[in-house]
Amino acid sequence: MKPYQKVPISECQEPLLPIPLHRFAVETPHPYEKLGAPYGGKSPYFLRQGVLASLIAAQQLLQEQYPGWQIQIFDAYRPIAVQQFMVEQALAELAHTRGLVAATLSQPDRQVLLQEVYQFWALPSQDPATPPPHSTGAALDITLVDATGAIVTMGSPIDEISPRSLPNHFAESSDLAGQTYHQHRQILRSVMESIGFRQHPNEWWHFSLGDQMWAWLSQQPVARYGSC
Repeated sequence: MKPYQKVPISECQEPLLPIPLHRFAVETPHPYEKLGAPYGGKSPYFLRQGVLASLIAAQQLLQEQYPGWQIQIFDAYRPIAVQQFMVEQALAELAHTRGLVAATLSQPDRQVLLQEVYQFWALPSQDPATPPPHSTGAALDITLVDATGAIVTMGSPIDEISPRSLPNHFAESSDLAGQTYHQHRQILRSVMESIGFRQHPNEWWHFSLGDQMWAWLSQQPVARYGSC
């Protein structure tokens, strides 16, 4: 169990609402649907009502500070079945980078790699007390697009299992590229946290509001969103 999963949930029953995609930049086609993730007719582009209102406010703040820029939505709502699918996908990719095949891993070797995967991916838990953040409709993965429509460089791709994914990985960089990556990550973080979101400690792209991770990072006694 991760520390944030100990936070109790007092479900507020807010509905999941569709994200107005015309207001944002969007990863197209959706990266997990392209892989065959089992959404079962549900859309990844949904968020809880209050989270969606805050995301829209974050976009407005971004555009006040950087005219023409947009938040690009990579992922939002994720059914638990999709969480399970993507954990297995991440495991297979990590095994491949080590010259291994996930399907032939011994159980001990599989567990070693899963420990690395779970530093970034939440356990696809069916327990209502420990839902994966994205399965609450309160978490999303995002980056930025500038006024020309170009994706703002962040120094590593979303979902990379690597130290480069840590939000402050480039904070002490001595080269110009690294300094630029850190500056861009700080722009994203500042905009989102100004509206009340909190950033995943291991992922520059992951922000949440109202779920267990948000409550833990904000030192709130309870979370208001559980699995939906």
